[in-house]
Amino acid sequence: MEWLDYGKHAPYVWSSVALTAVVLLWNVVAARRRLAELTERARRRLIAEENA
Repeated sequence: MEWLDYGKHAPYVWSSVALTAVVLLWNVVAARRRLAELTERARRRLIAEENA
């Protein structure tokens, strides 16, 4: 597994990989939260329109 050994550049490379993974994970979490928020808002609006 020599391709995993980046020598003196390892801290930079692996911190960049870790940061990228965190950003991608946060993007998924934020999108799912936003979808849930918009779905709930649409559900409430639909119920309000049905009761009006």
